[in-house]
Amino acid sequence: MAAETHLQRVEISAAQFFEIWNHYDSDGNRYLDGKELLNFIQELQQARKKAGLELTPEMKAFVDQYGKSTDGKIGIVELAQILPTEENFLLFFRCQQLKSSEDFMQIWRKYDTDHSGFIETEELKSFLKDLLQKANKQIDDSKLTEYTEIMLKMFDSNNDGKLELTEMASLLPVQENFLLQFKSVKMCGKEFNKAFKLYDQDGSGYIDENELDALLKDLCEKNKKDLDINKLETYKKNIMALSDGGKLYQTELALILSAEQD
Repeated sequence: MAAETHLQRVEISAAQFFEIWNHYDSDGNRYLDGKELLNFIQELQQARKKAGLELTPEMKAFVDQYGKSTDGKIGIVELAQILPTEENFLLFFRCQQLKSSEDFMQIWRKYDTDHSGFIETEELKSFLKDLLQKANKQIDDSKLTEYTEIMLKMFDSNNDGKLELTEMASLLPVQENFLLQFKSVKMCGKEFNKAFKLYDQDGSGYIDENELDALLKDLCEKNKKDLDINKLETYKKNIMALSDGGKLYQTELALILSAEQD
């Protein structure tokens, strides 16, 4: 099997990394969890042994952390940390710009230049180019195009040729991706529009920080199983990173709360 063979290599290319991920993410939800994760760990150990390669210290720590129960869950970021992948391609997974959800939201605003609610091919290409330049890595345009195409294959779950906020958020480590908690509380378009008008109390056309605070408190109260009221300030800080000078317009809030954006 090609994916297992790739695990035996000293270094894995961008395309091979994608093939490994695609193979083990059998349900296509952009995470390895439960049996998917255990299967990966088992076959990683077997493949390295068959190739006469020791597990790296990173691999050993990973196996110790996730190899003993079915409760584990990792994203592409976590996988990139342990596989000996082609350096240039995976720099953006390790980039210091993506340390938190707040950082990610600010980056989203920067590269969604037309405020369409999507990162399209050329915007994504600019994003990758800038990250590589910040890491003092220069690559030619053909390689940059290749990386952009692989990024789209990895994250574009509905195959529309562009990335939505929730798709690109897969660049965040699982524990830092607060959008996962909002996935199950999203509203239909009609419900979202009604909620926006309700909390836009002064009818300004945008929600400020205080109005967002009221909205989030009510959401936490109604969805106690999914949202943690103790994380209210974190939710607010992350979402306000999408705002325009403290003004959170309907199109930006819809990226978080409207199911019809997916």
